[in-house]
Amino acid sequence: MTAASVASGRRRGPRAAVDLALASHPGPTVAVTAFGTALALGAGGGWRAGLVGAAVLAGQLSIGWSNDWLDAERDAAVGRPDKPVGAGLVPVATVRTAARVAAVACVVLSLATGWLAGIVHIVAVASAWGYNLVLKRTAWSWAPYALSFGLLPLFVALAVGADGARWWAMAAGALLGVGAHGTNVLPDLLDDEATGVRGAPHRIGRRATVVGSAAALLGATMLVVLAPPGAPPSVPTTLLLVALAVTVAGAAVALARPRSKLPFVASIAVAALDVVLLVGSSWTTG
Repeated sequence: MTAASVASGRRRGPRAAVDLALASHPGPTVAVTAFGTALALGAGGGWRAGLVGAAVLAGQLSIGWSNDWLDAERDAAVGRPDKPVGAGLVPVATVRTAARVAAVACVVLSLATGWLAGIVHIVAVASAWGYNLVLKRTAWSWAPYALSFGLLPLFVALAVGADGARWWAMAAGALLGVGAHGTNVLPDLLDDEATGVRGAPHRIGRRATVVGSAAALLGATMLVVLAPPGAPPSVPTTLLLVALAVTVAGAAVALARPRSKLPFVASIAVAALDVVLLVGSSWTTG
């Protein structure tokens, strides 16, 4: 891709804004923001739920934009049509600036929820940036997902005035992160290999990644249903069965259609079910 072809492909006006939004990884950004806001509302956060949602949104935007900024050359090399920066529709400088502005906004909004809650969220977002910068190419590529998603319940709990989050809520978040990492990487395994990226899924192979991701997603739901004291009510048990069906279906698609993004969509659906289960449980402490 030449500089002239890249420049000629750039769009202006409303379409340019749309391209910039698409470079933020809007699906995961919206989903994680919705999950954080829902947890805050369910925990009785009131107006603070809006602040939590704003902080999470800023953090997710910074993560998505930094990912496309740092991967621009790789995405262009493999001809990713779903990547506006790699396709030359958004200048790298623009998305780099957007990522940095969003990161600053994330720090300000996070600390506005309280210094301890703010530090927890900043660590979670910094972990995701660490994935984009370095760890996605290593055997530890799963670790930032586990840490960032595991800290989300703790951040929300502290931000709404609770003492903390139950261990099983944080563990479920970590497992969801590991599962989401696997399903997110699966469609891009070949492209990543071609550009020198070899994270944990690339090292253990497609089949092991599919099985491991499914186990992590199901393990997260089982924790949310079974870890709280007392026998699980019928509704959580039913949602556990739904999560099982969605997870198995996503795994089957991943094995049959290597390029499909449906397994990642399935992991988001399982995460949504887990958020519903958390909202209906006593997942905060204090």
